[in-house]
Amino acid sequence: MGKLHLATALLSALAFTPASAQAFEKIVNRDAFMSTVLGKELKRFGIVVRVTEDGQITGTGFGRPVRGAWNWQDGFFCRSLYWGQRDLGPNCQEVRVNGEMIRFTSDLGNGIYADLKME
Repeated sequence: MGKLHLATALLSALAFTPASAQAFEKIVNRDAFMSTVLGKELKRFGIVVRVTEDGQITGTGFGRPVRGAWNWQDGFFCRSLYWGQRDLGPNCQEVRVNGEMIRFTSDLGNGIYADLKME
C-alpha cells in the first residue's frame, strides 16, 4: 500500500465523527492551538497521540508508534508524520475545535477530516 493510501486509511478510520449541534470553531494561531491541546491526549479508534510545545508528535496508532514534527504556518497546523516505519509525509491542516473534540482537515482545509477527542 502506498504512503498516500496508508495515510488516507489511517485518517479514514478517524473521519466522519458526528458533530454536535454547535459548529466547530477555527483555531487561527499557535497560542490558541497550544492552549487547546497542551497536556492532552488526542484519541480515536486505537489512536492516541500527543502534540508537544516543542514541535513533536508522539503516540501510537493501531499498535504502531506514531512520531513526527509540527509547526504553525499561516494559520495551519503543518506536520510530518511517521506511522511505524512508513513516512506519511508532510501536510498542512486546518484545525477546528468543538468542546472536547478537535478536527484536523488535511490539505489546507480542503481534504478529509479527522475528529479526535481531547482527554
